[in-house]
Amino acid sequence: MAVVPAIRFRRGARRGRLPAWHGVVAALALAGAGCGDAAEPPAFSADSVMVHVGRQLSFGPRVPGSAARDSAAVYLAGVLRRAGATVSVQSFEIDDPYSERPLRLFNLTGSFAPGKSPRVLLAAHYDSRPWADQEADTTLWSRPVPAGVDGACASAILLEIARIVGARAPDVGVDVVFFDGEDYGKAGDVAHYLLGSKHFAATLGGYRPACAVLLDMVGGAGTRVRREGFSREQAPRLVEWVFGRAAALGLDYFEATDGAPMYDDHVPLLQAGIPTIDLFGYDYAAWHTLRDDASQCDRAKIQQVGVLLRDLVYRFDFSPR
Repeated sequence: MAVVPAIRFRRGARRGRLPAWHGVVAALALAGAGCGDAAEPPAFSADSVMVHVGRQLSFGPRVPGSAARDSAAVYLAGVLRRAGATVSVQSFEIDDPYSERPLRLFNLTGSFAPGKSPRVLLAAHYDSRPWADQEADTTLWSRPVPAGVDGACASAILLEIARIVGARAPDVGVDVVFFDGEDYGKAGDVAHYLLGSKHFAATLGGYRPACAVLLDMVGGAGTRVRREGFSREQAPRLVEWVFGRAAALGLDYFEATDGAPMYDDHVPLLQAGIPTIDLFGYDYAAWHTLRDDASQCDRAKIQQVGVLLRDLVYRFDFSPR
């Protein structure tokens, strides 16, 4: 997430199938067995989320281009496959503005019931910021952020949702997407934020989900989720539906108040004409600091996010018109 630049949006996109992803990496081709159907979907578990957070953090900061990022990608793909998802890897390179070498990035998609319609896209970024540039001590700015909340927590929530969806199929198709390179840009360099979601949105082909829900910095100590500005302006019906469901479920982590616009991974999706909401954790004190570790994850807030996502998937009745 970066300082908000001027944004241009367009409306409309074609409906169709998921695009054929390119650049499948051999290390990500992990085998895994899916789960069978059950009468009711499993309950959401914040404890399971914390296991996934811990595993991601055990690799170290998942900076794009690093071995830790590669290990995290393999781990995410493996969990998705074991849940029964069809996993695709979108591999691409950019000219790295901060290095003489090209930068390789990986977006991951886990699709449940790929032929089913309508479809819901659930997304988060899994990379870590390379620079702790919100530290008061400027000598620490060159160190990478652990990204316990700003990356690992949202990714872990989606892995737990994938487990639930794999155990009992909902009436909608579900695509769980993990974006790389969301936090790669240095301060003021807006062009090098949102690298994964920009590439994903530019290569959609005919893929057209009914809506998308992005998680970012949710579940962090002291955070609150508000009605993010770009979501509110560009997808008001979706915002109304999601926050209406949160209110009906009694989830007080979600405030029906207006939040500032965030330059986040939902922006490229909105620009591509996909109704998208950014469930963003405002007021996170450890943002872009070395304190952003597992100790900053709040199980009660994580649980509320999971309960909401589970409800949205299994009681899906959203219409963009």
